Amino acid sequence: MRRLPDASLRGRAITVDLEGESIPAIEGEPVACSLVAAGEPLLARSVKYHRPRGPYCFAAACSHCLMRVDGLPNVYTCRTPAREGMKLERQNAYPSAKVDVFETIDWFFPKGLDHHEMFAGVPVAEQVMAKVARQLAGLGILPKEAAPASPESRTLRTRVAVVGAGASGLAAARELTERGVPFLLFEREDHVGGRLAHGAPGQDAPSITDVATLAPDSLVTRATALGLYDDEAGRFLVVGAWEPAGVRLLKVYAERFLLTPGGHPPMVPFENNDLPGVYAGRAASLLLRRHDVAPEVAALVGWGEELYGLARLLEERGVKLAAVVDLKGPPPAGAHPLAVAGTEPKAHGMRHVRAFSFTPREGDRRKVACDAVLVSVPVSPSFELARQGGARVTFDAGHGLFKVEADADGRTEAGDVFAAGDVTGGGSAKDAAVAGRRVAQALVGGLS
Repeated sequence: MRRLPDASLRGRAITVDLEGESIPAIEGEPVACSLVAAGEPLLARSVKYHRPRGPYCFAAACSHCLMRVDGLPNVYTCRTPAREGMKLERQNAYPSAKVDVFETIDWFFPKGLDHHEMFAGVPVAEQVMAKVARQLAGLGILPKEAAPASPESRTLRTRVAVVGAGASGLAAARELTERGVPFLLFEREDHVGGRLAHGAPGQDAPSITDVATLAPDSLVTRATALGLYDDEAGRFLVVGAWEPAGVRLLKVYAERFLLTPGGHPPMVPFENNDLPGVYAGRAASLLLRRHDVAPEVAALVGWGEELYGLARLLEERGVKLAAVVDLKGPPPAGAHPLAVAGTEPKAHGMRHVRAFSFTPREGDRRKVACDAVLVSVPVSPSFELARQGGARVTFDAGHGLFKVEADADGRTEAGDVFAAGDVTGGGSAKDAAVAGRRVAQALVGGLS
């Protein structure tokens, strides 16, 4: 990964401290973005086998980007804004992540290590092994200083609480605004739009709603929905909102809850899929569209419309494609010229990606040089909040994912919980926007 030559300056140029080394960054961009753009894709080591780890999803859905930031362990650097002089340390390695003596575990046990049964029943050795396992367990080192006091929680009340300002959430918010229904829209990013803002552009995708047209004070960004609970006053949503003084917990009571949190990038199982330099497709499009960071040469693997949208986006910005491999079958008509049906993908490299290989459906195995492998597949619905709120979640065997069960109007088994968009099984951005507006209309009809 590197900053593109034609990159526009999206903030103030600063430096961050990576274990004593000054690294260039742009103020406000994700720390992980700054590091990969500076040629530092190795951010940590895995807990058990001490394999190299680098950011994958850029959505806080994996643990590959966890680092110690200003003395605080296990920080998601894909969601932490860079600021001048912040101190970054890699975790879970000795003496360093680049030269880690514990990576020998991976070499000595190529078929895996079951530390629960090692030396089981052997006097003394069993006790020593248990002690060693306890010492090596866990991730990160506790801070030396106590955490600062968090701001006091705040209680809010509204008619409708909407989670997620992507295509569905924005369409619903626009409908609620037009109907004069009070609502609060919570978005965990610092911007709205979801895949409309940072995904591979899709055909007939709607434009991003101008937030100025929404009801005043209805949008809260950098706000993560943490749970749905009940008490004597009714159902409430718990939200962690970033404020200058720290993270403030919001207790949000509402008559209806519309959940449009989208989904997170899953990982496709293949050899060395955890190597630094393997990124989710949506992570790659986010880095490119919002931060002008991209690989020199990329190999794409996956399936679905976004795979080919990402290929077009990368080439438009001057990224060379080494391969486009569709794992589900023959590429659709008019797909990228490099696109082939293939199997057995594999990433190659010691500390980060150097090459990618696969077996075409027709032909001999191929290996291509690249500095990034981009895995573009349909997202896994973020169903957890809906399930906690009483909605039914089922497994869609045809698509291989869990989704929230909802009728055409977004109604779930929980009477006050509605759902729309990727969380109900996916579709295009246009489909998500249409669903969001339709669900908002149905939701309003049931308000007291």
